[in-house]
Amino acid sequence: MTSRYLLLPVAAGALAITLAGCASTPPPTVQMTVATASVEAAHAAGAQALAPTELRVASDKLATARKAMADKDYDVARRLSEQADTDAQFALAKTQAIRARSAADAARLDARASREELDNKAARPAPGGTQ
Repeated sequence: MTSRYLLLPVAAGALAITLAGCASTPPPTVQMTVATASVEAAHAAGAQALAPTELRVASDKLATARKAMADKDYDVARRLSEQADTDAQFALAKTQAIRARSAADAARLDARASREELDNKAARPAPGGTQ
């Protein structure tokens, strides 16, 4: 009888380990929502024109993550949705950087034109001056 009582904790431990190994990963709904929002934000910012490759990579990973989610392959869905989020954020950042650089270039050109105009006005003789 003693040996049966010794085997009970071992059997219970083995059962617990087996059940833990069979426990499914929860669906990554939060990660999917975040990735979707990031891809949409990049689209809204105009990344399809300024960072098309990065946006396409993000969109493709999100589509694959959605398929993995439908297939209940939650580990793959989580990994790909996190990657899609990162890629979409990169596309958005690149888009914003390109726009900021363009705005800075335009401001620099405007400043140069204003400076040249002021220099030209200063170089002209005043009307009605002495000869």
